[in-house]
Amino acid sequence: MSVLIIAEYQQSCLDEATLHAVSAAQQLGEIDILIAGHNVAGIAAQAQQISGVRKVLLADAPDYAQILAEAVAPLVVQLADSYDHIIAAATCFGKNLLPRVAALLDCAPVSDVVAIIDSQTFVHPIYAGNALQTVRSEQSKQLLTIRTTAFALAESAGGQAAIESVATVPVPELSRFIERKLTKSDHPELTTAKVVVSGGRGLGSAENFAALLNPLADTLNAAIGASRAAVDAGYAPNDYQVGQTGKVVAPELYIAIGISGAIQHLAGMKDSKVIVAINKDADAPIFNVADYALVADLNTAVPELLEQLKALGH
Repeated sequence: MSVLIIAEYQQSCLDEATLHAVSAAQQLGEIDILIAGHNVAGIAAQAQQISGVRKVLLADAPDYAQILAEAVAPLVVQLADSYDHIIAAATCFGKNLLPRVAALLDCAPVSDVVAIIDSQTFVHPIYAGNALQTVRSEQSKQLLTIRTTAFALAESAGGQAAIESVATVPVPELSRFIERKLTKSDHPELTTAKVVVSGGRGLGSAENFAALLNPLADTLNAAIGASRAAVDAGYAPNDYQVGQTGKVVAPELYIAIGISGAIQHLAGMKDSKVIVAINKDADAPIFNVADYALVADLNTAVPELLEQLKALGH
């Protein structure tokens, strides 16, 4: 069995999502990684060091500078004949790219895989994470997106993969790059942080969201998340959204502040190791999954919690 992983990277650094995908792929066969971009030899060198990777395929061309899904999909299709499995992480990038590849190959992808039973049998969540479905695919080629929180990080050092340049393919004029707006933050990245502090509509305003969550996140070296209701209300940017239509996280500690716990939000965070919920509504659904629950006014409770943490030397 052979596996092609479509790598994801940010600026000059290989994304940890790729390491999670490698960990999943190790259950399936020999692993090659595709790096598509422009002036990305440094990214390829990082991928070369990942333990368990056989080969790094490097497609370096101006057409791939913005790694648009419409541009990269035909490249993946060109390489597909050599592989039994094609894998991407279930990130915004992977969810955008892999269905396009599947359509071009006339295959049905299996999305958000959380467990691999064998080369044709996979487990993924359905009904907003309330049930797990085991799927057996009889297709000759399997296309999978991998939920990163379900698989450990592969070792990023110790590998000795060969780097091989691959021919580019004509890029269809289906889209064009206009602008990229990056959210700059002093806090850890949401999907990889060990601690996440999330706010909901109960915070009442964007000003209150920032005033209460930023100091707490600074103290705990935590990432900041938000419910969809908070994002829709303009309290936080889209990048902060946790849930079924946002990011899936599984930190060691998840603190939910003013979040009622709609099923869509729970789908994105209920695998967290420890969940702390602060809400003045004792019947809030978030308390059904919380390990520690505090029924209190968040405007009082959060400053008190911050004072206690500072007293403990955090």
